[in-house]
Amino acid sequence: MQNSLSHPWVGESSKIFAPSAQMLFNALPHPVLAVARDGTIKDANGAAETFFEISRVMLMRLKLDDILPFGSPLLSVVEHALERGAAVNEYRVDIGTPRIGAERIVDINAAPLSAGGDGVVIMLQERTIADKMDRQLTHRGAARSVTALAAMLGHEIKNPLSGIRGAAQLLEPGLSDEDRSLTQLICDETDRIVKLVDRMEVFSDERPIERESVNIHAVLDHVKRIAQAGFARHIRFHETYDPSLPPVSANRDQLIQVFLNLVKNAAEAIGEDAIEGEIELSTAFRPGVRLKTPGSRIPIGLPLEFCVRDNGPGVAPDIAEHLFDPFVSNKASGTGLGLALVAKIIGDHGGIVECESHPRRTTFRVLMPMYAPTDGRGGAE
Repeated sequence: MQNSLSHPWVGESSKIFAPSAQMLFNALPHPVLAVARDGTIKDANGAAETFFEISRVMLMRLKLDDILPFGSPLLSVVEHALERGAAVNEYRVDIGTPRIGAERIVDINAAPLSAGGDGVVIMLQERTIADKMDRQLTHRGAARSVTALAAMLGHEIKNPLSGIRGAAQLLEPGLSDEDRSLTQLICDETDRIVKLVDRMEVFSDERPIERESVNIHAVLDHVKRIAQAGFARHIRFHETYDPSLPPVSANRDQLIQVFLNLVKNAAEAIGEDAIEGEIELSTAFRPGVRLKTPGSRIPIGLPLEFCVRDNGPGVAPDIAEHLFDPFVSNKASGTGLGLALVAKIIGDHGGIVECESHPRRTTFRVLMPMYAPTDGRGGAE
């Protein structure tokens, strides 16, 4: 009698592994699919469900080419692995679809399940996550640079400007109307520069963050009410919330500032004249994302995902990589400090923020650690 584990597709539940191996299979942080020779998906782990945004039960009713774009390189990698009877690797392959995101760059490993060529096991390692992590270091370095610049500007520029403005006002009484317009110009411009410096001084605040357990849905609802009462009254809002989401360890006022900036940015991208403008606020639990921050000995888990998504025209490609840098903006009247401040606040909280932009689908994604009491007094980790 043949051993029940000798054939990869044996078992009423179509699982390809023994129970203990199945637990390891589901614990893997990368998406893994078991695919038969005819392309039928025979099994999938939890990470694959999250990646393709389809449940395991539904995946097992589909073929591989049902969840991939036409002519996807992944299909040829699988074919190669079956023909050679050996593992095949391919790097930086785009398997994006409208369902999972228009751009999903992955490294692919496809290995035959058996010498008989019954099928393959496919593992995907998402490169976009790794690339985003690398960019976070750049964002934080930029935030530190603007922090030092803000401290210098506050001391070296605001004091001389007050002297210049005072001198202009002293000159005004003895001047003609034409010359008085010039002194008024001096006053207006010094006031404008002072306002810019005041905005930058927020970056120089290095006091420790007072954190607490924060319900992110209460924060997002508060931000939505502010937006609908003012700058986003012409825009429809949609909420896609995970009601079981645990609290986030954060400063509530600073989170309101972050999401107010992101929602205002989305509303301005849509424009005041838009008829079908929409902003979606979403929350989700995404285990598996970990980031090692400067000064921490071990990587910190960032399982809480908060998104602000709009259907505006998208971010200009030439500034997309530098969107969170200070003084970078695609708005004619923008100072480029709003998103830089968002990056600083989220970075100070140990989280990351990223933008994925395509026409009519721009998503600002914030990943943060959850609240974890460390003792009976309710301290946060």
